[in-house]
Amino acid sequence: MDVNPLVQTIAIYALPVLFAITLHEAAHGYVARHFGDMTAHAQGRISLNPLRHVDFIGTIVVPVIILILSSQKLLFGWAKPVPVNYSALKKPRQHMGLVAAAGPGANLLMAVIWAVMLRIFVSLTDRPAAWMDVAQNYGTGGLVEAVMRAGDGAAEFMIGVSAAGVLVNLVFMLLNLIPILPLDGGRILASLLPRRAAWRFAKLEPWGLPVLLLLLFVPVYGSNAISIILSPLLFESEALLRAMVQL
Repeated sequence: MDVNPLVQTIAIYALPVLFAITLHEAAHGYVARHFGDMTAHAQGRISLNPLRHVDFIGTIVVPVIILILSSQKLLFGWAKPVPVNYSALKKPRQHMGLVAAAGPGANLLMAVIWAVMLRIFVSLTDRPAAWMDVAQNYGTGGLVEAVMRAGDGAAEFMIGVSAAGVLVNLVFMLLNLIPILPLDGGRILASLLPRRAAWRFAKLEPWGLPVLLLLLFVPVYGSNAISIILSPLLFESEALLRAMVQL
């Protein structure tokens, strides 16, 4: 195994992943507190300190193992979920959806910020047109790979980090919006369903994680179901962000 690409991958993705999970979870807690649930506040989970949200197995061990086994082509993991007592919310059904939406919303905001930073760092290089061409033809994933192959300066490294920030946050956002419990998309859907339908849907939650793992790891046409579902959405989301920052 060539260790160098793995070290490069971890160096580029570490900061974006930590920011993505930290702000995602803190956003849940902040919105829950706003609507009356003090559980996360009481446990000190409304914090921008990544250590309060990092799960050693889910945030460190599993992602590194998957990176190694997939030859740096797949990244998957999780953080410690922020505790939310939905019954303590002022309007439990309505506010549950808003608390759930806060996480993906935070990821969308971070994706925009990383996209702006990406545009700035591209302009600081000696070959901005070349980097813009890579972005337009191969997306943020292509930018990260290009940096790993050829980037040898501070601005080039930050292009990789910023591109990874866009990619990670868009993937986190889209993945969490899949309408499967316990994902945020499942909570949002449950808040919108009629009460009886929401109750029946909630009973499926124990099956949510096994279904998600099947979608992630069972091969489908040389890929997996999650990639097939999310790739078009990711492509369009990236294109929109690049248009916003003129990249």
